[in-house]
Amino acid sequence: MELLKSSEIERMNVGASHTAKEIAQQPRLWNETKEILLINRDRILSFLKNIEKKHEQLRIILTGAGTSAFVGDTILPHLKGIVNNKKIIVESIATTNIVSNPHSFLDKNFPTIMISFARSGNSPESLAAIQLGEQIVEDFYGIIFTCNENGLLAVKKKSDEKHLVIFMPEEANDQGFAMTSSFTTMLLSILLLSHVKQIHTWEETLDNLIQAGHTIIRESEKSVRELAASTFSKVVYLGSGVFEGLARESSLKLLELTGGTIPSTFDTSLGFRHGPKSILDKDTIVFVFLSCHSYTRQYDLDILEEIYRETDRGKVVAISSFKDEAAEKHSDLFYHVNLPTINEDILLAFPFILYAQTFAMYKSINLGFSPDNPSPSGVVNRVVKGVKIYPYSNELKNGGELS
Repeated sequence: MELLKSSEIERMNVGASHTAKEIAQQPRLWNETKEILLINRDRILSFLKNIEKKHEQLRIILTGAGTSAFVGDTILPHLKGIVNNKKIIVESIATTNIVSNPHSFLDKNFPTIMISFARSGNSPESLAAIQLGEQIVEDFYGIIFTCNENGLLAVKKKSDEKHLVIFMPEEANDQGFAMTSSFTTMLLSILLLSHVKQIHTWEETLDNLIQAGHTIIRESEKSVRELAASTFSKVVYLGSGVFEGLARESSLKLLELTGGTIPSTFDTSLGFRHGPKSILDKDTIVFVFLSCHSYTRQYDLDILEEIYRETDRGKVVAISSFKDEAAEKHSDLFYHVNLPTINEDILLAFPFILYAQTFAMYKSINLGFSPDNPSPSGVVNRVVKGVKIYPYSNELKNGGELS
């Protein structure tokens, strides 16, 4: 049974009604997201222009919690690559870090745009990070990408002239436990925002990505399901540049949907040798996301071959934008998304993550979990609970005691 293409009843029977639907719908929602950014293009340009003309320098903070934070981590290398002047500084800082250590991450004298990613818009840290920004930073602005127009974040800020709220497609407000549609639609939104002046030139490329997504769902689901059904106890995701953030998100999906019973980790292709490679054994599956940049790809292929030649290892899975004899030779499973003309890794993040999401869902089912609710005891929740937000004073006494 292939759930991404099956009926609602079949999905319900294994507790994956929401999760399977939300993975499968992503290529369609990418097109809807493109339309949303096109509609909002003039609003975005006007908002940014008004800020830029007021300040000689700007700091942009990409923020969120959990998967929403990994949106920023994934896009950050791409944004750094296109912002080649000293006027704009771009950083990715999780709301969980900002809220617990605002004195370390917020600068009173540096005009700041905080770009928030929020599925529900109800996470306590999402609200608190913005409130701290407003409290500490003299010139503070916000852009909010949220999947829930009724969330607290959207309701509080949609009429604030210093904030721009952009809603994702309604269906991107994932009802399953793990974020899938919300991750890729918010990632696409910030990508298109960063190229908003030229957004019309991206339509053909996005059409190719959408087609690749449909092809993966149609042709690769059975193979991924069989891989998930195989015997293993640990999983590693490796990638360079933007794929480090994607590897982190992939690792979290598996950890979430298997209720923490399958330990998973992530690293860069070069970083893996520096200690983390100790995790390798016959029960460890390794995924390697291969860069489309010829220089970077050399390092990805090196670690792929090195792991493949290890005698005490589990399966090695390579994911590529094009057919590659060397990668196929040094992997037990080789997937390519047939996008040989794509020359930016950030674009490949969209089809690549489909493999990780689908793999996590099927392993969840294989272990007897319900992907829609893999933590019925409430140890973790779809919208985080139990977070207490403390009032912040700008002045600290010796020893860190609040004045």
